[in-house]
Amino acid sequence: MLPRFSIVLPTYSRPAHLADCLGALRRLDYPRDRLEVIVVDDGSPAPLDATVAPFRADLELTLLRQENAGPSAARNAGAERARGEFLAFTDDDCLPEPAWLRELAAVLAADPEAMVGGLTVNAAPNLYSTTSQLIVDVVYRHYNADPRRARFLASNNMAMPRRGFREVGGFDTGLRAAEDRDLCDRWLHRGGRIVYHPAARIAHVKILDARGFCRQYFQYGRGARRFSRRRAERASGNMLAESRFHLDLANWLLYPPSRVPRRRSIAVAALLALWQGANLAGFLWEGIRGGSDRSRDGALSYSG
Repeated sequence: MLPRFSIVLPTYSRPAHLADCLGALRRLDYPRDRLEVIVVDDGSPAPLDATVAPFRADLELTLLRQENAGPSAARNAGAERARGEFLAFTDDDCLPEPAWLRELAAVLAADPEAMVGGLTVNAAPNLYSTTSQLIVDVVYRHYNADPRRARFLASNNMAMPRRGFREVGGFDTGLRAAEDRDLCDRWLHRGGRIVYHPAARIAHVKILDARGFCRQYFQYGRGARRFSRRRAERASGNMLAESRFHLDLANWLLYPPSRVPRRRSIAVAALLALWQGANLAGFLWEGIRGGSDRSRDGALSYSG
């Protein structure tokens, strides 16, 4: 018998995206009595009851609402209500393919204590969105070169045993960026395994412009600084080891332009330089600023 999954879906003030995502979940090739969907509204200005109502006939669907506390807190709230043996996380701007859950289940059937995640593809025909996905691709190429011993999964496409998620402490609610890096690091630090399974595919409809691109990677840089503090506290890694990623120019600088038409390669290369600059600026800003880990920018928290 297929395992029972609880799909946890955090959302903030994007009802159209949420409806599209729920439509994709409704098309999943998975027995309806073996899955539930938990939507966690992270304090959207307008209620989402009308958005989720059309999907209740086809999905076992729970809608939770909380004061805005960020996606980490929303995911944890959903996981706390989950009844499935396994948790699966995605985001409201993602469209899982019909076989997504079956592919995750196949890996977990063979390795039920593992964390597993799949491939994300860009579904926004936009240069900034295309480059953003290429950045994710080069991160995966570096950290998941051995798929059976992967080191990083993004929170929009990951699954794991509910018990293991709770034992590791869930997502760090003090992080509004790099929370998935932190969860993966803690998972590995306690001896867990991470498996990258590209057959579990989702499409990501993330429409970025120049300002959004810069803000996103500035925030990711801030998140990276906070994450580095967490790792130092638990002695689970160091920045020197992470520098190998940035030194691998063939991966992050040369590979992405080769994946787009030649007429767009120069623009992609320029955006890669902008990514590194914005990321570094955020990292340095957070180091200078210090202060609280909490931000009240709920909308920005859901930009990725």
